[in-house]
Amino acid sequence: MRLGDPVGWPVVLTDGPVLLRPYRRSDAVAWSEVRRANRAWLAPWESSPAGRWEDVNSPAAFRYVYRDQRRSARRGESMPFAVCLREDGQERLVGHLNLGNIVRRAFCSAYVGYWVDGRVAGRGIIPTAMALAVDYAFGPVGLHRIEVNIRPENGPSRRVVEKLGFREEAYHPRYMHIDGAWRDHIGYAMTSEEIAPEGGLLARWHRLRATAA
Repeated sequence: MRLGDPVGWPVVLTDGPVLLRPYRRSDAVAWSEVRRANRAWLAPWESSPAGRWEDVNSPAAFRYVYRDQRRSARRGESMPFAVCLREDGQERLVGHLNLGNIVRRAFCSAYVGYWVDGRVAGRGIIPTAMALAVDYAFGPVGLHRIEVNIRPENGPSRRVVEKLGFREEAYHPRYMHIDGAWRDHIGYAMTSEEIAPEGGLLARWHRLRATAA
């Protein structure tokens, strides 16, 4: 194996109606529709390219997103997933999750970023997607640590990681330029040892949902 080879990629991960898969060129229209429909839901939290939201999230713009994702994945630097919901025999793109900044050797770490269509938020889709991705990262991919950085004001996103049991471990002042200013972020993290006794993060998530039902 050469340094940078994409260990464990491409892959499809599923749990119930939630499916994670690599993006396809044919996702352009669906991706654009979700992104454009969710401007108010997503724009305050994202570091987006310059330009009108409709333009940088158009089907044509997706070609560049897709190309960059494939290049990064082939170098073993990231694992970009389309988050899909399967209902009534149909598969619908409803979000995105990326294992990015993958570092090997002594660090064996990655950052996770995600977004979800606000029209299906609150249904446990992203926590399930996160649990699937983290278990895969700690298993076949061989990573040891996963980090997530979230703006303090982003309550829905913080609830995702807090429900799953990520540790809050840092406060990063002026961490990233978003929505016209340098924004503070809260750092969360999890290591493989923390969830191994529970059979993985997905098993933990299933137990939490069963308890809450």
